[in-house]
Amino acid sequence: MNNHVYSYIDKLIREHKIIVFMKGEKLMPMCSFSNTVVEILNSFHIDYHIINVLKNDKIRKDIKLYSQWPTIPQVYINGEFIGGADIILDLYQKLQLQEILEKSINS
Repeated sequence: MNNHVYSYIDKLIREHKIIVFMKGEKLMPMCSFSNTVVEILNSFHIDYHIINVLKNDKIRKDIKLYSQWPTIPQVYINGEFIGGADIILDLYQKLQLQEILEKSINS
């Protein structure tokens, strides 16, 4: 992985309390998994940042190396990798995601 891209990804994750690396935009996710994550996060009426990996192929590849996670979307909260759509959906259904988000917003 290119150190410059790694540094850039690391900087983005540290700059934003909640960041999602996804396919598409908040208003127009380009895959069902990204759409699931956006719908869940929007249900909390919170501010979060997205990076559309379709606009940058290097980030699209390197985010997978950075996290050691093979799929997109990827959600980071307070600098910590939380997971992809399946994990976010599971945390949401178990009412654990709200706790994680509240800790993030209040920290």
